[in-house]
Amino acid sequence: MAETYTIISGTNRKISKTLQVAKQYQQIFQQKGIDAGLLSLEDWTYLERTAAYEKLEKEILVPTTKFVFIAPEYNGSIPGILKVMIDISEYRSVWNGKRALLTGVSTGRAGNLRGMEHLTGILHYLDVVVYPNKLPISTVDKLLGPNGGIIDKATIEAIDKQINGFIKF
Repeated sequence: MAETYTIISGTNRKISKTLQVAKQYQQIFQQKGIDAGLLSLEDWTYLERTAAYEKLEKEILVPTTKFVFIAPEYNGSIPGILKVMIDISEYRSVWNGKRALLTGVSTGRAGNLRGMEHLTGILHYLDVVVYPNKLPISTVDKLLGPNGGIIDKATIEAIDKQINGFIKF
């Protein structure tokens, strides 16, 4: 069975660094011959199950076998909009038995370590297997170039290593 990858940019903030990092992940997957979809929560309007949300769930979330979460640090955890997306989903068909890779981003020095642990607990509760190589990307504002891509060689190498392991996971 072929794997289906979806990258989730876990914030609804406009023009976010999180989305820039998520797009970098998508490019790296493409370089490896994998077409990973990108779901940005930037214009997310769903706070409850609606027909439009159920369509998105059926077309994107349910078919996904491997999720890549790019989660910024919000008050020592994950954004509420990311939690809402998880909470309104039909957990058995969307999450149960699937796999996830977690990357935290922050302008601070911890790369959202605490938020990744919170998200890990949520995903474990939903019976998602979380890839152990979680990548905290700290001082993300200093790692992005003028075109939005990551310009730090060590960070790109760490992402590449993380993705290679997740593909085999």
